[in-house]
Amino acid sequence: MTILVTGSAGHLGEALMRSLRAQSRWARGIDIKPSAFTDMVGSIGDRGFIRQAMSGISHVIHAATLHKPHVATHGNRDFLDTNVGGTLNLLEEAIAAGVASFVFTSTTSAFGAALTPAIGEPAAWVTEDVLPVPKNIYGVTKLAAEGMSELFARKSRLPVVILRTSRFFPESDDDPDIRNGYSAENAQANELLHRRVDVSDVVGAHLLALEKAPAIGFGRYIVSATTPFLPGDLAELRRDAPAVVERLFPAANALYAERGWKMFPTLDRVYVNERARRELGWQPRYDFRFVLDRLRERREWRSPLALDVGSKGYHEEVFAEGPYPVD
Repeated sequence: MTILVTGSAGHLGEALMRSLRAQSRWARGIDIKPSAFTDMVGSIGDRGFIRQAMSGISHVIHAATLHKPHVATHGNRDFLDTNVGGTLNLLEEAIAAGVASFVFTSTTSAFGAALTPAIGEPAAWVTEDVLPVPKNIYGVTKLAAEGMSELFARKSRLPVVILRTSRFFPESDDDPDIRNGYSAENAQANELLHRRVDVSDVVGAHLLALEKAPAIGFGRYIVSATTPFLPGDLAELRRDAPAVVERLFPAANALYAERGWKMFPTLDRVYVNERARRELGWQPRYDFRFVLDRLRERREWRSPLALDVGSKGYHEEVFAEGPYPVD
């Protein structure tokens, strides 16, 4: 069994390749950029390259994409060619190769404007049933690629699982208020409450999805750290998030104070992973409670895999106004 991993030079692609190699599983990494985890260099937009890369492949994890950070530096056509055209190439060649399962890495960014309730409204409780309202070409093309994947699952009986992952990158936030008000480590620990997941848990979800896809046929799942919140907390989270956190985790304030950290004043959304846990058997380890336990023990709270992959950035150049330009 050989697994094709697209985007093998990226955060998730490298994490997948590291994990598969550590398990002595056959994997072929492809990317437009050379790397220690890339076996074949080429573009997913090149049909001939994909046909060659698919030779001998039995499973596909499609993680390659143009991301939100590329919106200000790449044109709409670039997004269409990569995120939509590249996915179409992979789906068609996967069918031709007779692969047993296809896992497509999507994003919670696809929900777009549905993630931000009106002023005065409770925080959004985001499940797979929320109707996406894309805000930019990134969201539009990821939704289009999801739609094509579902079409191939229905029409060609290709077992497909779509994973809408929340944030797992280690780079500083593009929001200057967050970036200037919180250290990256502080902000990302906070986000594990409602909109972040460790890359080690993301890898685990992908490998389970590969295994379960033939039985599922088609499925779409949110992949985010398990939130401690319940729907009854949503109104207060929008008004006073620290009060909710302190009620659920009475020791959090003292542990945060030792680090000079602080909680976000409000939260506008909560990603819900219940379906992925129930149907995939996924058991994410790195949640907010894990962070507090590690802070108490004065130990690292991020996974060894996350530290090994590290920060990659999204562009060759460095931008003075932030980790990447915002359109």
